[in-house]
Amino acid sequence: MTVPIIRHVIPGFPPSASPSPHATETDGFVYLTGQFPRDLDAPDSPFPEGIEAQTEATLRNMARVLEALDLGWANLVSMRVFLTAFERDYDAMNAVYGRIIPVECRPVRTCVGVTALVRGALIEMDCVLKR
Repeated sequence: MTVPIIRHVIPGFPPSASPSPHATETDGFVYLTGQFPRDLDAPDSPFPEGIEAQTEATLRNMARVLEALDLGWANLVSMRVFLTAFERDYDAMNAVYGRIIPVECRPVRTCVGVTALVRGALIEMDCVLKR
């Protein structure tokens, strides 16, 4: 038996930076494509300065996508965080993350340092959720 896969392209949102949908869904799980700190209402505008502002913007974007899919932080199963300056930005990113995502909703998480991200972002995050 083949389980259907739904590819979500959300009306009114800018296209993903990569050639992919905003999310895919199968068997009750939703996989969100990587979010980064662009302004979803003005996607070509510059990113905010610094890891705190970029983390906040990235999580705000994630929350908007989740809302459009009728999901929320409570649906989180796992999250991945990618930082271009891991040692410099890890603690500051965690402070913002901890302020925005309620303790009871925090998923398992992996955070890794990478050499570069889309459009020079300092951070990118993706996640898996369960309906």
